Amino acid sequence: MVTLLHIDSSVLPGEASSSRAVAAAFLEAWREQHPQGRVIHRDLAAAPVPHITAAGWSAGQTPAAERTPEQAAAFGERVRLIEELERADAVLIGAPMHNFSVPSTLKAWLDNVLLPGRTTGESPSTQGTPVTVIASRGGSYAPGTPREGFEFVRNYLEAVLERTLGMDLDFIVPELTMAPRNPAMAELIPLYEASRRRAFEEAARKAKELAERLAA
Repeated sequence: MVTLLHIDSSVLPGEASSSRAVAAAFLEAWREQHPQGRVIHRDLAAAPVPHITAAGWSAGQTPAAERTPEQAAAFGERVRLIEELERADAVLIGAPMHNFSVPSTLKAWLDNVLLPGRTTGESPSTQGTPVTVIASRGGSYAPGTPREGFEFVRNYLEAVLERTLGMDLDFIVPELTMAPRNPAMAELIPLYEASRRRAFEEAARKAKELAERLAA
């Protein structure tokens, strides 16, 4: 049975969130290919994981027999998240831009699953796992745009997911999502609509291609 781990982090519900809406299109195409597959959904906005504590961090550097009860409990929560990630055949992450970076809830999840000697290091346990990120944003931060230097989502996730966890990373980027709601961006609505259509098309296509690849 193929398992997809789906991580949502947008504070907005349903269709109000571009990352959730595009992820839903991805899931629909995925389920068509894997009707018997398993989807594990972790909504970090509805049920945030604890921010990593001194006990949770230090436990990873301490032999199991020497951990305090506090360390053992905190580390157990980290291991639960790590094993969930390790068991996934593919991962889908909704990562909307919040104030130029990822939501703090997503950062907390990443802090928990990054464990030297296991998920990071010379042979990460997540090496090669495909991960698709829906990186929605209210404006445009593409190369050549005025706010290019304010983009801290893609470069951060490339560093963490691809270069640290060793995952096979792909992005879908619906942008200008504030255009319909911000009168000052009204002239950008056609570009927003084109970006949204492209994101939904990419989600359906990439989900199908990934599902077929894993089934081969």
